[in-house]
Amino acid sequence: MTADDGLLLFSWRGCLFRVGERVQPPKAGSLFFCRHLPVRAGERVLEIGSGLGLAAVLAARAGAHVVATDIVPDAVEAIRGNAALNGVSIDVRLGDCYAPVRGERFDLICSNPPQMPTPPGRERADAAAAADNGGVDGWQILDRIIDGAPEHVAPGGRLVFSIFGFLGRKSAFARLEARGFSPAVLGSEVQTFPRIGYERLEHIRSVDTEGALASGVPTTVERLIVQGTRA
Repeated sequence: MTADDGLLLFSWRGCLFRVGERVQPPKAGSLFFCRHLPVRAGERVLEIGSGLGLAAVLAARAGAHVVATDIVPDAVEAIRGNAALNGVSIDVRLGDCYAPVRGERFDLICSNPPQMPTPPGRERADAAAAADNGGVDGWQILDRIIDGAPEHVAPGGRLVFSIFGFLGRKSAFARLEARGFSPAVLGSEVQTFPRIGYERLEHIRSVDTEGALASGVPTTVERLIVQGTRA
């Protein structure tokens, strides 16, 4: 870092986070996710796609034993730095989805992953878009997390994730039930419609099978926190 680079810090809930150049700063969806994340002291927690480590640090501060993963090397370094900055211990690992925790089980697996439906051939590599690209129907990453959960969630454990309302509450429940989880909604919130969504609006409407989006040009979107509990 040079003298002209500057330093972006984010303070929330008594914690301080350094926001690196190649890591997305916390947005409304990240804060909503953390507010509804049911972490208990002593639990073993896995966060997939931890970003700068916001949820992971808060979970560790609550007394959980946290493993945080991300596919982006800069994010892994950010998580480690923010854990040290806040005086908590987090097992930080680089890798895709469940690859870094093969053979391990957790009381809670959580993720707030990219889930913006992306028209074919419209993927972008810039940081803002990459943090939102969820595949053609928005479920590309979420499906991998849900499909792999039975091998990694301990009996009685939970899988918690966020979705945009237009991805479909019924779809989320059906996916969880197909993998042996009892679904529930832990929280909902109306947020400002994301800017990147306007350039994909026609495509988003084509995958909004449950009619969650308002007609016309939407100004808001519902976000949900969904939990699946393993019997």
